[in-house]
Amino acid sequence: MFTPQQTQDGSFTFFSTEFNEAFHSHYGAKQESLLKFAIPTQLPILAETGFVRLLDICYGLGYNTAAALQTIWQVNPHCRVQVIGLELNPIVPQAAITDQLCDSWDEKYIKILTQIAFEHQIQMDYLQANLLIGDARSLILQVHKSGFQADAIFLDPFSPPQCPQLWTLEFIQKVSECLHENGLMATYSCAAAVRTALLTAGLAVGSTPPIGRRTPGTIAGHFKHGTKSSISFFSPLSQGEKEHLLTRAAIPYRDPHLSDTTEVILKRRQEEVQVSTLESSSQWRKRWLKS
Repeated sequence: MFTPQQTQDGSFTFFSTEFNEAFHSHYGAKQESLLKFAIPTQLPILAETGFVRLLDICYGLGYNTAAALQTIWQVNPHCRVQVIGLELNPIVPQAAITDQLCDSWDEKYIKILTQIAFEHQIQMDYLQANLLIGDARSLILQVHKSGFQADAIFLDPFSPPQCPQLWTLEFIQKVSECLHENGLMATYSCAAAVRTALLTAGLAVGSTPPIGRRTPGTIAGHFKHGTKSSISFFSPLSQGEKEHLLTRAAIPYRDPHLSDTTEVILKRRQEEVQVSTLESSSQWRKRWLKS
């Protein structure tokens, strides 16, 4: 089910036969966790406050959490961190440990990842972490009900065509409600449908630098009228990216009751795309390739 693959920075990831995708880019699993998630969500700055709350959606091998902890504690070893991880398949983080994929991390983080993987929780000096197992669509309701407000959210599912249920308007709306008013949400995806969902949830969006692929990632935060939002520190969407949001590619995935299958969600969107009068993404691409 999970095949180890070495990435260009020397760290390993898994390839999922179920989703026909790797858990990380070929560029580097550790580098992606650091440069797509830990750094864009301003964890070095948050570390100075002494307390950081993280929501790691699609915990997977645990690399994003490890990168976050390393980033925070390098700045402030005494910063308290609370982590909530959401993961569908508990075998994934356990296999990462038993197959020794996490050995590129310092021993301190291997121990933390091991306890989280097998006990689903850890309580130690400066760290409280809980790994919730199940469908993230149900778990996010649980997190929201608890009142948890994350300073940083990592949104890291498989790609929208493979895992559309975690990129829908409805799911991202619930995720946004778990984001602190000054918090930031990061994802590797720049898909127009994903950015539309973020914008519809009332978030401002910007681009993060491309890491291991030609396309950028996305950073999102609550829009604050008349004040400087955390999002203002990042590159605003280019004119081309803004126009991409006016094409059929920007038609979002929908899952009204947070319970539909992959097939139903994909079919619903495809039907909406087919009757849309918006410009096609291929026309948009041709126009911007010429410019």
